[in-house]
Amino acid sequence: QVQLVESGGGSVQAGGSLRLSCTASEYIDGCWGWFRQVPGKEREGVAAIATGGSTRYADSLKGRFTISEDNAKNTLYLEMHSLKPEDTAVYYCAAARGICSYWSLLTPGYFDYWGQGTQVTVSS
Repeated sequence: QVQLVESGGGSVQAGGSLRLSCTASEYIDGCWGWFRQVPGKEREGVAAIATGGSTRYADSLKGRFTISEDNAKNTLYLEMHSLKPEDTAVYYCAAARGICSYWSLLTPGYFDYWGQGTQVTVSS
């Protein structure tokens, strides 16, 4: 059972930046990524990365968010810049083992392991 622990959330003013971290209990041989959810809405994919380095971003977030990983630390990062109030959400780290297709990278149902989430609040 993979354990994922997120950190780095918080409150920031619009235009600001945050970096989220997700530390896994073991190396992820598959893919992992970030999702977010606001009350009353479905969880949506933000960015994900597969073994080998392939990445995928939600179209609306390209250019503002950057996903990266440090395999030596079993840690996944999400750099968020030019934050907007609509980025306010609970951000979750998720992981899946095995082969991850490009199209599955932002599909919540594909991922088996989830962190507890970290709140990001962007004020105007």
